[in-house]
Amino acid sequence: MFWAETDMSAQRLASFFLILGLIWSTSCAPPTCYSRALELSKEIMRDLDKIHKSDRTKTCAEFLPKMFLDVHNSCIRSKLRDFLYVTENLPTEYCRERPLIRLLKRRVRTLYSIITRACYRDLVFYTDDCEALETGNISPRYSEDRLEHVIEDA
Repeated sequence: MFWAETDMSAQRLASFFLILGLIWSTSCAPPTCYSRALELSKEIMRDLDKIHKSDRTKTCAEFLPKMFLDVHNSCIRSKLRDFLYVTENLPTEYCRERPLIRLLKRRVRTLYSIITRACYRDLVFYTDDCEALETGNISPRYSEDRLEHVIEDA
């Protein structure tokens, strides 16, 4: 009888720690529009990197426009829309049917939908530098007061 009680308490203790570990490892708050947009833009950039490095999709990557995503750039909507158009109209069937290209297209479409519909008024755009989305070079934009101080310091 003693062994049965000891086994039962050990199982309860193990179950308690398992549940505690699961609770601790999960996030307590649901993702917001902003956090989902950030996460999705990082996933898209990783997918693009894989497409450019993979032997199976290198030839397809030549057709894709360069893209450096920044969800704080107001030009992201038009850039995503143009990118979707290109991915949906790739010149070869081989490229259109590659699983990694299809995954990229699905993620870009989801991000575009989140930015234009779900989070339309929740996102704050700090810049409108459309060239930065193509080159990856984000140039600082100073307000007039800050620009005057920069000029005076030079």
